[in-house]
Amino acid sequence: MKLAYLFLGPMALFLLAGCSFVLSTSSGNLLTFVGCAVREFTFLAKKPGCRGLRITTDACWGRCETWEKPILEPPYIEAHHRVCTYNETRQVTVKLPNCAPGVDPFYTYPVAVRCDCGACSTATTECETI
Repeated sequence: MKLAYLFLGPMALFLLAGCSFVLSTSSGNLLTFVGCAVREFTFLAKKPGCRGLRITTDACWGRCETWEKPILEPPYIEAHHRVCTYNETRQVTVKLPNCAPGVDPFYTYPVAVRCDCGACSTATTECETI
């Protein structure tokens, strides 16, 4: 009986340590992940004259490699800036609740099918510059 406790005690600690390692590794992956992937995202769809509707969909998420280096000729800097952006989408339409008479209750939004690191296109992405 004591032999079982001697075996099970360290084995339980080993399993707990293993779980802790997996959890810290998985959360660490999100912090160190470089690339672009489809990830679940929740937002509030709303428009004037209707109540909002909370929607969970797929969106692009990630960090892409970016760099700048000085050069001797104008513009004196060579830049490579890529953003995580939609490569392929599909459109989904939902009906917003409690819309006022005469207000179109339908709301259309993109769902990410495939995402990639690429140049920022204002057609699909909100591009911000400093």
